[in-house]
Amino acid sequence: MIQIRKSEERGHANHGWLDSHHTFSFANYFDPEYMGFRTLRVINEDRVSPGQGFGMHPHRDMEILSYVLEGSLAHKDSMGRQEILGPNEIQRMSAGTGITHSEFNPSPAEPVHFFQIWIEPDKRGAKPDYQQTRFGAEQKKDKLLRLAGPAGSDGLSHINQDAHVFVAAPGQGIEIPYTLGAGRGAWIHAVRGAVTVNGVQLQEGDAAAVTGENELRLAGTGPESNELLLFDVA
Repeated sequence: MIQIRKSEERGHANHGWLDSHHTFSFANYFDPEYMGFRTLRVINEDRVSPGQGFGMHPHRDMEILSYVLEGSLAHKDSMGRQEILGPNEIQRMSAGTGITHSEFNPSPAEPVHFFQIWIEPDKRGAKPDYQQTRFGAEQKKDKLLRLAGPAGSDGLSHINQDAHVFVAAPGQGIEIPYTLGAGRGAWIHAVRGAVTVNGVQLQEGDAAAVTGENELRLAGTGPESNELLLFDVA
């Protein structure tokens, strides 16, 4: 079964400096039908104005991934890390027993457009940890690149959960196969352009929840800059 989540159905908050779309219930947006998808808890698509951002704030017991589409994001945390995250990088923060961090757009002129993703961990009280990895744009072109997976997987970053996060940038007419294990589900988010999932069309910002199907066919249908995120969760 494939259930579509249209872009315009997402929660939306515009604070002036921050324009955010919430796929699942978050902050002041609440929809009991969209509290998450299995262990996938948050997909926020954020656009932050130049020189603005989120001040120091706490997290705990959550696996947090940040993925930048355009611009750059300055990260600072209580573990002493200070980093700049840009396109074609994945940032993973395991909040564990507790961590505080800030995220700012360091540019004086350009906005930053990024996704923040939360995945529930398989156990509480882990040691906080941080990982940031760069990859080449060609690694996601016309194929799936595993951005994150459990320890032992070939993911660019490792999370404390039996969940796999992929990115792909399929050209128009390019089809990418993917096999889901028995009992697993997939959430596919059209990040840019237009894509299909087993022939079902997704426009930019749309998503599809897939259950009870093992073989997926992911394809690009937009003329340029198609990109998707695939979440494979138990």
